[in-house]
Amino acid sequence: VQLVESGGGSVQVGGSLRLSCVASGFSFTDAAIGWFRHAPGKDREGVSCITPTGEKFYADSIKGRADISADHEKNTVHLQMDNLQPEDAAIYHCAITLKILAGSDRYVLRVFMSYMNAWGEGTLVTVSS
Repeated sequence: VQLVESGGGSVQVGGSLRLSCVASGFSFTDAAIGWFRHAPGKDREGVSCITPTGEKFYADSIKGRADISADHEKNTVHLQMDNLQPEDAAIYHCAITLKILAGSDRYVLRVFMSYMNAWGEGTLVTVSS
């Protein structure tokens, strides 16, 4: 399994970014795929994930400001993030889990974070005021 992220960068407060992750070595019909982020001095945080059936889940911290989507033909998942704030600055990693995900957003992301089967090296997002 290989996951390669792109799309990070430096934006001003209120700006937008679209992160992308190209995946290989597995089928989007077999695994949920999503994003977690890691900022210096903070714990890793599950941000969003999407199941093989297209169900989407978001962390409270980004709900309403993000949209996750999957292109099965291109084996690519995108995370559109808008109205970025300084607290969104982090390295964003793409990851997959073979766990079947269902439930509340918080529960699903907790399971996603606990049972990740693979993840990429990440792409850096910085937000300046």
